[in-house]
Amino acid sequence: MPRAGLRRLRSPYVWGPAGTVVVAGALTAAALAAGAVPDAPADGLPHTTVEISPGDCGRGWVHPRPGTQVFDLRNTSSRAAEVYLRGADGGPVYGEVEGIGPGTTRQLRVRLGPGGYAFTCLPDDANATTGPTVRVAGGGDAGPAAAPLTQHDLIAPAIDYQKWVAGGLDDLVRRTDALRAALTGGELSAARTAWLPAHLTYERLGAAYGTFGDADKKINGTTAGLPGGVHDPGFSGFHRIEYGLWHGESAAGLRAPAVALDDAVRALREDWAQARMDPAALGLRAHEILENTAQFELTGRTDYGSGSNLATARANLDGTRAVLARLHPLLTTRYPELASLESELTRTERLLDGFHKDGGWQPLADLKRTDRERTNAAVGDLVERLASVATLCDPRRTV
Repeated sequence: MPRAGLRRLRSPYVWGPAGTVVVAGALTAAALAAGAVPDAPADGLPHTTVEISPGDCGRGWVHPRPGTQVFDLRNTSSRAAEVYLRGADGGPVYGEVEGIGPGTTRQLRVRLGPGGYAFTCLPDDANATTGPTVRVAGGGDAGPAAAPLTQHDLIAPAIDYQKWVAGGLDDLVRRTDALRAALTGGELSAARTAWLPAHLTYERLGAAYGTFGDADKKINGTTAGLPGGVHDPGFSGFHRIEYGLWHGESAAGLRAPAVALDDAVRALREDWAQARMDPAALGLRAHEILENTAQFELTGRTDYGSGSNLATARANLDGTRAVLARLHPLLTTRYPELASLESELTRTERLLDGFHKDGGWQPLADLKRTDRERTNAAVGDLVERLASVATLCDPRRTV
């Protein structure tokens, strides 16, 4: 399955209702371009202008109030900066905005309850500074907040996940060996039987694809960007063999692609022993696995004849589970919707399992319209929920 490039999900995201991620109150295009805030905000909320700079972090917040409100964060320094609004004394993060350029203003919308709060300003290439503690009295409950995760917090989950991937690569080598042997022996039926288990084994390793690098193109590349399409010399890996197996190509014609696939998988296993995943990418991959499932598998864009997109989508759910299992200890105290997310994962697994009948998987194109809508909705809901996981697991600076 094609993988999206690494990107940050949280700018300018803040914590929203029930731990979800929502976009901070937006400026108009003209105001954003000018780096200014409208005199009469159309949102009807109280606004407070707060200075963002190493020497005056948080200056301007002198009339604290409870409830939903907007902070207009004005960067008066010469460096770009990100900002956290935290509970007093290094408490949880209630809101954040990154990439505030020098001389510009960005908005942060939050809901505050009684208690102490302080802004932390983190200029690029400079130490963090924390502004004065401001006490809010009265009002209802504050909005969602979460203790920040650091790069160090994610090292142990990333190492554990790497070990799990290593075991998966051992299984993958065994399965691509079987596929290679079938084609070398001229057994097309056996090769078609061996192809899907091998491909699904690779798909379950979804969160590691960012570290797999160029190996992923050799193993699981598609025809995207290839001028010759399915006949392009650069088309290789699982999908190249899939196309041949389900479009009448001879075993002799598929031997070379099978050998190349097997060799690429073995090389990946060898390289993986020396690879180091970026711990910061783990939460993002949990989101991207199903984001790409919705984009590629549930649209049929990666079907080269086997009709196995739904099987791949089901394997991607397994891959998501594997990531969440490693992040679970960190999320239990940070993501109140974790139990609901896991329940929806189970529901979606059962939905997809229902398309596995009589030893085979129903082709995506054969689904009833209602089944396709249910599948799209279930995966789409999970993608939205996992965006919060990616945000919560995005490491934050503390110094």
